[in-house]
Amino acid sequence: MIVKNVLDVNREPVIAKGIDKVTKQVLLGPDDGAPNFTMRRFIVEPGGFTFYHTHDFEHEVYILAGEGIARAKDIELKIKKDMAILVIPNEVHQFINNGNEDFVFLCIIPN
Repeated sequence: MIVKNVLDVNREPVIAKGIDKVTKQVLLGPDDGAPNFTMRRFIVEPGGFTFYHTHDFEHEVYILAGEGIARAKDIELKIKKDMAILVIPNEVHQFINNGNEDFVFLCIIPN
């Protein structure tokens, strides 16, 4: 069993075109011996956003703090703490912090 304190995991800025004010922590993944999934923690500062993108795998998102918008092709949904989201394969999506505090979420993806 591997146990980590989130405060001990490095926060890395996510720097790419179409992303603003986002940092990421890889909480558990292949480097820890996780064979199937990677658990990541994202922190989106007020006014920040992830990029509008798609990929061929599903991922699950759980909102830990703050509020924002989950944007898909034809819809924008208000999201907040304690909500869970399934992003299906090939669904275009983006997360936007439209609140006044950090928007923090877990994102679990296949390895």
